[in-house]
Amino acid sequence: MDFSLSSEQLEFRKIVADLVEKEIKPYAAEMDREGGIRPELIKKLGDTGLLNLIVPEESGGPGLDGMTIGIIYEELGKGCAGVATSVAANSLATYPVLLRGTEEQKKYHFNLLNEGKFAAFALTEPNAGSDAGSVATGAVKDGSHYILNGTKTFITNGGIAEVYLVFANTRKSAGIRGLTAFIVPKGTPGFSFGKKEDKMGIRASTTCELILDNVRLPESSRLGREGEGFRIAMNTLDAARPFVGAVSVGLAQSALDMAVKYSKERRQFGQPIASFQLVQAMLADMSMRVEAARLLVFKACWLRDQGVEFSREAAIAKCYASDTAMEVTTNALQIMGGYGYSKEYPAEKYMRDAKIMQIYEGTNQIQRLVIANKLIY
Repeated sequence: MDFSLSSEQLEFRKIVADLVEKEIKPYAAEMDREGGIRPELIKKLGDTGLLNLIVPEESGGPGLDGMTIGIIYEELGKGCAGVATSVAANSLATYPVLLRGTEEQKKYHFNLLNEGKFAAFALTEPNAGSDAGSVATGAVKDGSHYILNGTKTFITNGGIAEVYLVFANTRKSAGIRGLTAFIVPKGTPGFSFGKKEDKMGIRASTTCELILDNVRLPESSRLGREGEGFRIAMNTLDAARPFVGAVSVGLAQSALDMAVKYSKERRQFGQPIASFQLVQAMLADMSMRVEAARLLVFKACWLRDQGVEFSREAAIAKCYASDTAMEVTTNALQIMGGYGYSKEYPAEKYMRDAKIMQIYEGTNQIQRLVIANKLIY
């Protein structure tokens, strides 16, 4: 087993790490307060090629493998989990097109990402979260068109994305058997945006409601066959979950680094608190968790690149890494005490950002069900 990175992977990591140090970390608190990514940063993300990571080379993208993308997302997670989430949402919204898109659909979608535009994946609804079979947004066939009506909620990049992968039901009350995917461009008549969420964490990432009011789409907007949407969505989430793990690892690593630095500088009872064995034990446990999480993410990404079944490993990586992020950021704040609770330091932001990692792209309770089902059936 060889865990060394190639020269190309090291170069990508350095490029992203430099961007994080210069363009993300200094503005992370500001973006957290303002609730959005700086326009200047969006341009730099596009120019650096971070918004089209999984676009194939033959379509104008870098065509990176999963391991390299995981490394990139870890570095972004070190800078700001909100920025990392918006960037990762582009891959989430692109995988369905890679999986089932026609040549025309791929050309349209990939060109937007190559131009530095955002995309969004729209599955969740007010009454359909973990239960994708409860999607109420309907798509009724009307000649050579479909008419979509419904509401999507908690959509990352909602409002700022130029293209949306929307899941609707083409067979009323058919549950997952009627779920169908559609490509909906921003600006389509009847397609609008509702409230922007005022979130606890990942505030740099825009999250808002989508409203579809008699949205008329040509049949060519349908992705794959009718009723194939559930399979497309599940395959997409499997592919994306290791990347949530990678962002979680980056977030946890930054929290650990901060706690180590603080513990060596903070003095109590005439000595640095790093000399206290209880603090050392906390730091050691945090370090072990981060290292284990990173290796699980690496394994899931590697299996993905081999083209073999990896849904169990994807669930393990996402679940363990996000649980690790929550634990490590909480303990980092504890080590810093009152200073950690203050917005003067990023500890409280790390902790707020970490919580969503256990919730989105499949809650960790769902991940445990996936893992258990792979064991039992």
